[in-house]
Amino acid sequence: MDFEKSCGAVIYRMIDGNLEFLTISHRNDGHWGFPKGHMEENECEEETAVREVSEETGLLVTIINGFRESVDYLIKQETRKEVVYFLAQVQSQIVHIQVEEVADYKWSSFQQTKQLLSYKSSKEVLEKACQFIVETVKKSNEKK
Repeated sequence: MDFEKSCGAVIYRMIDGNLEFLTISHRNDGHWGFPKGHMEENECEEETAVREVSEETGLLVTIINGFRESVDYLIKQETRKEVVYFLAQVQSQIVHIQVEEVADYKWSSFQQTKQLLSYKSSKEVLEKACQFIVETVKKSNEKK
């Protein structure tokens, strides 16, 4: 069995105290998910995620320490694929989609993002990311 590995990120921002997540619609099949792509030689997982986010959305992001989720599935029954997702916060706000691979993008609330995502595994990653954000913010506020 063949093996492929991709890395990507659940990207979030805070706008007027509201948490928003970025999703993209993939041009090849129209499904909604998070930016991701194949690892290149000599890249670590985080480097791949940051590069792919930049290539697909034009966004500069910072990976948040402590969050890493892996999803495994089969492609055409002969290839096992692993996708590793990190949590990332935007440094820039302007999205420039890579039109060869991305058809559209949306910033939306947790509930809207969860409804928009095409796959159950993506919804589960989103839930874990949101929980991580809430717990991190709570811990940060308790230290103040």
